[in-house]
Amino acid sequence: CMIHSGLTAAGLRSGLTTSPHLTSWCERICVNQQQIELAQLRQRLKQLQPVARHHNLTPFEQLITAAMVHFEANALDWLVLEAGLGGRLDATTAHPNRPLIAIGSIGMDHCEHLGHSLTAISSEKAAVIGPGAHVISAPQHDAVTKVLEARCQDMGATLEWVKPLTDEWDLGLSGHLQRRNGAVARAALRRMNALGSTITEEQIRRGLAQARWPGRLQTLHWNHHSVRVDGAHNPDAAEQLALERRCWSQSGQRQIWILGIQSHKQAPEMLRILLEPNDEAWIVPVPGHVSWTADQLSEICPTHAHQLRSASCVEDVLISLFKNDAGKPNPTPVVAGSLYLIGSLLAEGLLKEP
Repeated sequence: CMIHSGLTAAGLRSGLTTSPHLTSWCERICVNQQQIELAQLRQRLKQLQPVARHHNLTPFEQLITAAMVHFEANALDWLVLEAGLGGRLDATTAHPNRPLIAIGSIGMDHCEHLGHSLTAISSEKAAVIGPGAHVISAPQHDAVTKVLEARCQDMGATLEWVKPLTDEWDLGLSGHLQRRNGAVARAALRRMNALGSTITEEQIRRGLAQARWPGRLQTLHWNHHSVRVDGAHNPDAAEQLALERRCWSQSGQRQIWILGIQSHKQAPEMLRILLEPNDEAWIVPVPGHVSWTADQLSEICPTHAHQLRSASCVEDVLISLFKNDAGKPNPTPVVAGSLYLIGSLLAEGLLKEP
């Protein structure tokens, strides 16, 4: 998102693929800051059906193929492709020219597919690094660092480590984690100057300040009441969210969490990270997905059982919390655990931007 915004600020034409989406599949394919139109996406997917059937493409592979066709038709300077699940077998690696690899924070995620150790997961993700690429990363866990260094050596790739951006940088995305991401984005944009583009430091600053990505540490409104949302859905993201909490909550202050977590995610560990002694957590289902229940979590996490409550949906919780203004929660309640949950709330119009 930050790299794409920087390219737009520099007047360069770029395509962006991201996943998952919040409310529309069209979010996943953008040219500059314009999402693909639904009719256009449908047309491209229909045109690709013979290829999709012949190669037995997954839905994600079909979308990436449609994105490539869409980008080709728009004569772009750069493509910013977000790898999907892992990297080694990811559809984005089908593109033959990937001179720049920007790596976000790697943690324990998608363990059911990528492995149950940081080394295994990092090996899957590091496989996006091709021969001679330039790789950029902020500091990582030691196990991740070793894998990245070994892969770069094997591929004859160069590895650039960057420190988080200072507070002098104005970022459009909230949270301390974005200082790390911003540093990686800045380094990637600067590296593009060695690859034929002209991007100034001022354009990079403007691009990072203008970057927008809904659902990530964002404050929304429900019936004129503030609700904070974040897509944290694994232990590492929960760690970051727990750190961010210190910015809005005093030590010992009660926090109300509304958590919807898919059943294959590491919900017990997330609870142990997020919940402080005075906190309360409402456990809700993620619409359309098999999810953890409060009963299941109470059994696995008995020390937190007294802090857990159950509700059928987020709206029921908000009605209960805000039934009278005198008793409104402070600090602002946080909805987290799944981007699919946040997407459903936005699609229903339950939560709105201020």
